[in-house]
Formats: sequence, C-alpha cells, structure tokens
Amino acid sequence: MYAFVTGPLAWLSFGIFFVGILVRIVIYIRGLNWQMDRVAYQAFPAAGIRGAVRSVVYWLLPYGTHSWRYYPFFTLLVFVFHICLLVTPVFLLGHNLLLQERWGFSLWTLPEGVADGMTVALIIAGVFILLRRIALPEVRILTKPYDILVLVIAVAPFVTGFCAYHQLGNYDAWLIAHILSGELMLVAIPLTKLSHFALFFLSRIQLGMDFGIKRGGMKNKGMAW
Repeated sequence: MYAFVTGPLAWLSFGIFFVGILVRIVIYIRGLNWQMDRVAYQAFPAAGIRGAVRSVVYWLLPYGTHSWRYYPFFTLLVFVFHICLLVTPVFLLGHNLLLQERWGFSLWTLPEGVADGMTVALIIAGVFILLRRIALPEVRILTKPYDILVLVIAVAPFVTGFCAYHQLGNYDAWLIAHILSGELMLVAIPLTKLSHFALFFLSRIQLGMDFGIKRGGMKNKGMAW
C-alpha cells in the first residue's frame, strides 16, 4: 500500500496538480478582455506594472491594506494559516528525505520542533477560521458545506501528519492517511477554491493594473472609455 500511494498515486496527484493549475492560469488569462474589463492592459504597460506590483506586495504584507487592518485577529489567522500551509510541507524533514530517496535531491529543512509548532499553529488557526464561519452571522450566511469541506481538505494532511509523527495510535494507518490526504489536497487545488494558491496573484495583478491605469493618470490620454 505504501509503495502504491508514494509511487503511482503520487505521480498521478502531482500530474493533476501541475496540469490543472496550468489550465486554470491559461483560462484566467484568456478570459481577460479589455473591452469588457475596461482596462487597456497593453496600452499603458508602465502604469499597469506599477499598479500590479503595488497590489501584490501590499496584499502579501500583514496589515498592509485597509482590509487586513479592519479585522486584525482574522488577518493574523489568515497569515499564520497560509504561511504554515505553504512552508511546512516544502521544508519538512520527512518530505525531503522522501525526495532524496525517490528523486535524488532535497531542500533545506526546518528543525523538527519548528515544523511541529507550525503544524499545531495551522491546526489552531484552521479551527478558529471554522469557528468564525459558524459564529459570525455575516459569514455564516455565506458559508456552504463546500466551504467547510475545502477547509477540512487543507487541514487534514497536517492533522494526520501530526498524529503519525507523534505515533498517536497506529503509525502505519496515520502515515497512509497522511499521504492520501496530502494527495487529495494536491488534486483539489486546481479543482476547488484552493486554486487561489495561484489565482490570487493573477487577480491581484489584474486589479492592480486596473487601479494603476484607470486611476494613475491615464484616463484622459487617448483611452476609448
């Protein structure tokens, strides 16, 4: 079972992930239309690029935008969740040992205590994000079972990995569950809201170009609208 889930099933999961993300990016870009979006993306590249860079940078900084500062505790949860979600799997010692074993290379690794702490931090942040969806009426009314499922898919690899690492019960069962849940998340990324892994940057670039061009002094310089 271990050989299957770390072999053919892993290759399939990574294939769906990479191809799916590429398809989502292409579809997003091909869907842009300057007449419909009312942004001349190619006509004013300098203003557009400045706006795009500013938009991405400020949204990647904790409390860098008015929206982030409006809900400070939720912003903290979001950044803790996403940083741990992205950094921990990539630089986890166990994952890099597997990379070395299967493909002959590895990356810099986190100390095991730090990785363990980041795993716990992500789980706690995930629980609070779920409680926020349940407790706040303005969020609860927009929450569907689909949203809860996506959150569970994102958190499950960390819960199962934590249980396997600390051997809380049957180690082999938790290890298989961890691998399967990780592969499920890879497959789900291009097929669900988890695609914002890549589409966040595209949407921020688009909106940044919008503001940079339309509100950056270009409006009266030969634009058709």
